[in-house]
Amino acid sequence: QVQLVESGGGLVQAGGSLILSCAASGRSISQYITTWFRQTPGKEREFVATIGRGHAVTSYAGSVKGRFTISRDNSKNTVILQMNSLTPEDTAVYYCGATLRHPYNSEIYRWSTYENLGQGTQVTVSA
Repeated sequence: QVQLVESGGGLVQAGGSLILSCAASGRSISQYITTWFRQTPGKEREFVATIGRGHAVTSYAGSVKGRFTISRDNSKNTVILQMNSLTPEDTAVYYCGATLRHPYNSEIYRWSTYENLGQGTQVTVSA
């Protein structure tokens, strides 16, 4: 099992940037598919971005593509979400999940696929 701790959330004005970190302990995060999700009150948790094992193939939700970048720092055992050009619609609690499984592509976008989950970090974007 790997333990995940998110950090880096906060309050930022529209157009600003934030860097979220998903720090892993217990095992090397490079062994996992790691994915960021976000959730606002009353809505289901939605996929944001994912990074694969090894050569680290990435994929993004359409709403964040071109603005967010997911990457992995193996030396720090951390997955990073760089968020630029933030809008109020990006306001949410952001969670990271990691899985050792080999899910079908469609399953990567589902929160329930991930057996290792973080506690979340709040991102608030003011207009």
